[in-house]
Amino acid sequence: MFQTHLKLSKFTNYVPTKYSNNQHNSNSVINLMFLRPESLKLDSHSIHLDWKLILDYALLTVNITIFEEYIQTKKYTIVKNSKEENNFINNLIKTIKRLNMENIQNKEALEHIMQTFAECIKRIWYKHSKIVNITKYFKVWWDDNCYRDLEKYRQTKRIDNWK
Repeated sequence: MFQTHLKLSKFTNYVPTKYSNNQHNSNSVINLMFLRPESLKLDSHSIHLDWKLILDYALLTVNITIFEEYIQTKKYTIVKNSKEENNFINNLIKTIKRLNMENIQNKEALEHIMQTFAECIKRIWYKHSKIVNITKYFKVWWDDNCYRDLEKYRQTKRIDNWK
């Protein structure tokens, strides 16, 4: 059995939605809207008689709330196979070797060690990473050499510098 998880929406104003051009036929409710019943925001719709204009039916609308969303435009990164990556890994290895795990007697001691370890990783990450702008052209392989070569091309406009 196919389930859509939809149900007939409740009207905010109960009026006909189909208007007959023939005076012998009655107006009717023919336009319906189905929405998700679990949604508190999408459980009803409106019928707009004033938008009917030359049509023989009224338009139905539902208001959808759009919440403001934070879109990250910068991030910390370490270029693969770079000096910074090697330093990050070496510092991480030293930190792991220095962790004292000899006296883990209970859950709280283990959580304390793991919290300390997480803080060390964060500190080492920020020490060796750099902030980059995220754009639709953002590529992880783009490095300082690419910037240098692009600038060289822009100055010379020579095709061999573009390649």
